Amino acid sequence: MATSSREHAFAGNPLIGTASTPTASSDIDSAVASIHMLWLNTAEDQLGHKILPFKQGKPLVVSTISSVDASQVLTWHLAWQSIYKCKESFQSSDVQLGEDLLVYLGQKDGVVYWALDFTETGQQSPLNGQGAYVELRTLMTATDLSDENSMAELSIAGHARALLEWHSLSQFCGKCGTTTLAIEAGRRRQCQNSNCKKRFYPRVDPVVIMLVIDKANDRALLSRQARFVPRMWSCLAGFIEPGESLEEAVRRETWEEVGIEVGEIVYHSSQPWPVGPSSMPCQLMVGFFAFAKTFNICVDKKELEEAKWHSREDVQKALTFAEYDKSQRKSAFRVHQICDGAEKGQSLFEDLNVETRELAPMFVPGPFAIAHHLISSWANKGVDLLES
Repeated sequence: MATSSREHAFAGNPLIGTASTPTASSDIDSAVASIHMLWLNTAEDQLGHKILPFKQGKPLVVSTISSVDASQVLTWHLAWQSIYKCKESFQSSDVQLGEDLLVYLGQKDGVVYWALDFTETGQQSPLNGQGAYVELRTLMTATDLSDENSMAELSIAGHARALLEWHSLSQFCGKCGTTTLAIEAGRRRQCQNSNCKKRFYPRVDPVVIMLVIDKANDRALLSRQARFVPRMWSCLAGFIEPGESLEEAVRRETWEEVGIEVGEIVYHSSQPWPVGPSSMPCQLMVGFFAFAKTFNICVDKKELEEAKWHSREDVQKALTFAEYDKSQRKSAFRVHQICDGAEKGQSLFEDLNVETRELAPMFVPGPFAIAHHLISSWANKGVDLLES
């Protein structure tokens, strides 16, 4: 039971080399050499390189309006900048801009793409006075998941945010405490202590996320955390301990959080998740179905607010009642407002029925999250043929 990772938000980055189109070291070396030459050039017209500015983990974006079938469609886009504009912006601050601050993202169609963190410049306005720095989670909820170009831009922004976050958290050597320096176009960091010189590589925190299923009674276990918006339920999840397999982590986390023992475990799919909590913002979610062997719930109140068994019928209703398309359009409008300079307004999460204005009794995370795909796959009988 596997799902294409391209269906998930943040997956399918077109700038990352694949088995069919690998990124050779010589290509990266060439990109670094060419940007070094351009760095010494003061000309404004510098083709072949594009830079994506970030500030406090937020990419710079712009929002556009187009007409489709007599309706207005709002779409956000990454606001790529030239080397010249980035150098010009840094020169107006007290921060020294060097090539070592550029982080290589990849290349496509002869263009090399980079990320650059503007947080330390102290500038409040975006480059050229256009667009805005927008939270990645907000962009995620505003993305039309059926739009291939929008999904590609979201995955690029997620990759860039993950790399910049890693650089921010890896400025000192974990072995000797000496400062580290970005090398190899930002793909590595190295300790500056001549007696250490330890190298560090970007890493993500793996997280198992599982839908626990009671096959005999045709129901699934969903839980709530205190930080969830009202009426939202989701899957269990937890970090993997050292020396532990993915399957062992699923069994341990399920037992610790709800006191249920599971038997068969079936892999579903995985998803990059660069919008995790501030303590561990860049994660890899690894999704499973876990078939229960015991059924009495004992909730660990330190981890969860509540956990319940839900019938397939109730889950199917939750999937149709939450109005994910409406939520996406509202988020896209909110991004447009932010890019136009509007202040923060009401919450982007609204679980009201448009016609009746009734509150949804429950809903699950939107289709941008792997939890949604685990839940909807089971609710739509995508795992019925599996034997527990």
